[in-house]
Amino acid sequence: MHDSAGWSARCCTSATSKRVAVGLLSSWLLVIVGLFVSGCQSKPETRTYRIGFSQCTGGDEWRKTMLTDVKRELGFHPNYTLLYEDAGNSTSRQISQVQSLVERGIDLLIISPNESKPFARVIESVFRQGIPVILLDRKIDSESYNAYIGGDNLQLGRMAGTFIANQLKGRGRIVEVWGLPSSSPAQERHKGLQEILQKYPAIEVVKELNGQWERDTVRRVIASELDGLKNIDLLFAHNDVMAMGAYEVYRKAGLEKQINFVGIDALPGPSAGMQAVTNGVLKASFLYPTGGEEAIKTAVRILEGKSVNREQILNSIQVDASNVYALKVQSDKLLAQQSDIERQSHRIEALTQTYTSQRNTLYLILATLLIALLLGGWALYLYRSKQIAYQTLEKQNQEILDQKDEIERVSQQARVATEEKLRFYSYISHEFNTPLSLILTPTEDLLGKKSIAPHELKNGLALVQKNAYRLLRLVDQMLDLRKSDVGKQHLRASEQDLVAFVREIVFDFRRKAEKQRIDLQLITPLNRLLLWFDAEKLDKVLFNLLSNAFKYTPRGGLIHVRMELLADQIRIQVADNGQGMSSDERDHAFDLFYSGSQPFNLAKGIGLALSMEFIQLHRGDISVQSTQGEGTTFTILLPLGNSHLKSDEIVPASSQRTLPRLPIDEDADASLQPASLPLSKRAGTLLVIEDNDDLRTFLTMRLGGEFEVIAEPTAEQGWERTLEVIPDLIISDVMLSGMDGLQLTQRVKADMRTAHIPVILLTANRQMEHQIDGVRAGADMYLTKPFNAIYLVETIRTLLANRQKGQQRFASDFVSQSGGSREEKKFLNELTRLIEHNLSDSSFGVEKLSREMGISRVQLYRKVQAQLDRNVIDYINDIRLKRAKFLLRETNKSMTEIATETGFSSAAYFTTFFKQHTKKTPSEYRKSPIEA
Repeated sequence: MHDSAGWSARCCTSATSKRVAVGLLSSWLLVIVGLFVSGCQSKPETRTYRIGFSQCTGGDEWRKTMLTDVKRELGFHPNYTLLYEDAGNSTSRQISQVQSLVERGIDLLIISPNESKPFARVIESVFRQGIPVILLDRKIDSESYNAYIGGDNLQLGRMAGTFIANQLKGRGRIVEVWGLPSSSPAQERHKGLQEILQKYPAIEVVKELNGQWERDTVRRVIASELDGLKNIDLLFAHNDVMAMGAYEVYRKAGLEKQINFVGIDALPGPSAGMQAVTNGVLKASFLYPTGGEEAIKTAVRILEGKSVNREQILNSIQVDASNVYALKVQSDKLLAQQSDIERQSHRIEALTQTYTSQRNTLYLILATLLIALLLGGWALYLYRSKQIAYQTLEKQNQEILDQKDEIERVSQQARVATEEKLRFYSYISHEFNTPLSLILTPTEDLLGKKSIAPHELKNGLALVQKNAYRLLRLVDQMLDLRKSDVGKQHLRASEQDLVAFVREIVFDFRRKAEKQRIDLQLITPLNRLLLWFDAEKLDKVLFNLLSNAFKYTPRGGLIHVRMELLADQIRIQVADNGQGMSSDERDHAFDLFYSGSQPFNLAKGIGLALSMEFIQLHRGDISVQSTQGEGTTFTILLPLGNSHLKSDEIVPASSQRTLPRLPIDEDADASLQPASLPLSKRAGTLLVIEDNDDLRTFLTMRLGGEFEVIAEPTAEQGWERTLEVIPDLIISDVMLSGMDGLQLTQRVKADMRTAHIPVILLTANRQMEHQIDGVRAGADMYLTKPFNAIYLVETIRTLLANRQKGQQRFASDFVSQSGGSREEKKFLNELTRLIEHNLSDSSFGVEKLSREMGISRVQLYRKVQAQLDRNVIDYINDIRLKRAKFLLRETNKSMTEIATETGFSSAAYFTTFFKQHTKKTPSEYRKSPIEA
């Protein structure tokens, strides 16, 4: 407003109306220019991607449906272009097409290979060039791909085999029509079929024919061998197209009614498999999704740098007379909706073209008007005053833009500073809450007890003292950091014996080195060396370097401190053979608050930054050399003499402040050991996952009196112990190195073997959104540090009691429908299904059940015991007994038939077993009245 008023005032200084006209014209001109420029501004460019899609063939309905699905999903991503090639069932042609696609500069390749083996080398070549590869429907004999998407062909074969066995009632003659034998779907479907038919020796595979996935090929093959294939009961083809082709041949021969035809694909549409089932041409088919939509979604995630599942198996269902009408209604509705969507899409496209045309017309009109105004006002701009005013306005606009840019820059800096401040406070909260927990929790625990044993009191006070010193060290580092920030950090150097000084510091770590069996040595040819240095600051530097070395050096490693005299410097090196640093961590080792891939550690994050600050105050230098997995070496260079020091930095040796060194807090008291009680007295097994040694030891000791406690320092080790032990409850910290507590909780709750285990999360973060994240991950309880030990124990007892009630609820009936998580129900449903399926097999037991469930015997025993409060054998016997009671009440079968059907080797053994469990013989039970 100020600029506009100034400009208007300058225009009004002239008395002539011509100047007024110039001002008005200029104002309108600027408005039109602004509208034109804003309208013509191009949108931000979006990167475009080229996806190559190579099909082995596109001639059949299933492949056409796949291409349609690909194109439909691609319509939601306008910046993606599809380059499509159809090989027509030719391996050599498809190989050359893939090479052509690569030469055309594709960003990602989707391929459905014609054959498995010939394409391994070709796809490996594409993969090595950095082009992501997605295998669709068919696999290759190589691991060089990013993702595989397709149905479970092995499972499809098994489903078909099961249907055939049920349809033929375990006896009959069948013909199997293969797809291309060298393709992975044909091989896996055949293998799955054979696995099932091996269980039915009365079902004979009369002939295996090669249909090569084509209807015409099947017609020729069946017609040529029809005389030998008339007396069959069922023909199974690897896809619906071949099954319908075979049906046509048999129909011409008048034999179609005596043979059942079964296929795979179950595509919707008037001439596809689902319609064939509806018309009775096919007895059954099995839905085999194309995966076209999933392929494009996966390609987009890969090209956007997001993670994807490497194996994406699409689900399938059996389609027969019992469900085909419902599925067909749904598919027809989906096809109608798809057609409507495409029609609406075309309409939107037409409207978009109309809008573009009208917009271009408007731009043309505006441009024409602008030109006319510029030509009409050209003479008016001859006035010098207007030129000056225009230049002044431009200058003011530039100043405004500069001010805007400056404001945005300052705003960005403020935002970054605010984020750093919040991150810093979060780090402080995490670092301070752990020692506070180890001070408050043992204190509250001791105060809550009526009587305390002397050793227990000593252990608690030792833990409190140790963590109080740790807090003191953190506070001291924070004060040093504050002094450095405000420039109040000053050097107070005096001449002292550096060798004796370093030897004393190394000597303080000897006990810790002995406990961890670490080779700690001071290696130097010097017996004495006078050097000007600040003892307090150099002490903190060396203490910090040695503490970090011990933290990252494994048991049995080495830490060597070397000192040697150079020309005009003294070199001190602290070397270890620990885990080392990555290149990124090494480059930022002395940056304040940097932690790299590891969770932030306040002592390390500030300690190294302060170490550099203190060494630079001495006019020295500190550097690091490190290789991941091999070790780390910190090198300090300090100048000799005192010519580099200012007069106010030199103090007499007697005035040096000699603060007492804080105890080495990593040295845990050997007496802090968890209580050991007989297993019979334990109320359950707990798994404690905590990276802080003291807190882990305290929790183990505190909970060990009532529970059996297993402790691990990392989530990875905790997950392995979870699968090994199947604990009754898990207590985990949230902030852990590698996998964190939230990720561990999600893995526990998602795995069928461990989904029933309650999880308690411990964290120093009190913000509500973090607690919500914990609950969303599946945690049963979220406790913040410092926590009350009694509250923790009561929480554990309550969760275990609720788990026991759940066991009783599940035990009341074999599979409860009113409680338990989805994973628990899924486990029990699958367990019960397998037992009932094998009920007539007298040899069926825990070994076979654990194999079919896909878990070990130990895991199966623990899982069933945890959910049903009974062992596996009792559960199998309960189901046998329940089935026997039903047969006795509802059928007239003999005792021998019932014994065989329920898996008993003889009627006598069945009678003995039944009487032991019901106090009645089977005959007495059948005659007795039904109990209310």
